[in-house]
Amino acid sequence: MKIMIADDHQVVRKGLVFFFQSQADIEVVEEAGDGLEILEKLGKYKADVVLLDIQMPNMDGVETAKKMRTHYPEVKIIMLTSFSDYDTVIPAVQAGANGYQLKDIEPDRLADVIRRVHKGETMIDSKAASQLMTHVTGANQKEEQKRLEELTLREKDVLKQIMKGHSNKEIARNLFITEKTVKTHLSNIFSKLEVHDRTQAALFGVKYVKEEK
Repeated sequence: MKIMIADDHQVVRKGLVFFFQSQADIEVVEEAGDGLEILEKLGKYKADVVLLDIQMPNMDGVETAKKMRTHYPEVKIIMLTSFSDYDTVIPAVQAGANGYQLKDIEPDRLADVIRRVHKGETMIDSKAASQLMTHVTGANQKEEQKRLEELTLREKDVLKQIMKGHSNKEIARNLFITEKTVKTHLSNIFSKLEVHDRTQAALFGVKYVKEEK
C-alpha cells in the first residue's frame, strides 16, 4: 500500500516516515508541507491513502480534500490533526474524508486505521466524534431520536457495527446474515436516519446509540 503524508511540521512528517519504515505493507512514496504540494505530487505519483493535516499554509487540509475528491476520487483520505472541535470535524467529513484521527493516536493504531480505510472502512476518532456531538441542539436531538426509534432492532445492530468501523463482510459474519441483507439494512438505515453514507450514520450513532463493549 502506497501512502503520502501532508503536514507543515517537518518533525511530524519525518517521525511518521520513520515509523512506517517498520511496516512491511505500508510505503511512504511522497511527503509534502502543504495541500498544493500534495496535489502536485498526486499528479506525478500514485498513492492509495493520503494523510492530511488540517491546518497547513497555502492550502489547508479541508480544501485539499475537496480537490482530491474531484481530481483523485479513488484515493482515500485520512485527516490526522490535533483538533477535534465541531468547526474542524464537520468540514473535514463534508469534504470527503474517509478517516479522522487525532495526532495523539498510537502509531500501531494509526497503521491499522490506514489499512482499514484502504479496505473501504470509515474510521472516525471517538474523541472527535464525541466533541462534535456536544454541539447538537436539543431540538435537533428530539428530531433525530425520533428517527432512531424508527430503526428495527436488527438495523440498530447493524448501526453499532458501522460505528465500530466494520465492513459489510464483517457485519455479515458478526450478525450471521448475508452481505445482501447487510446492504438492505444499510439502505434502510440511511433512509430512516436521513443520512447519505456510513460516516454520517456512524456519527449519528455516536450521539444516541450505546455501543456494546
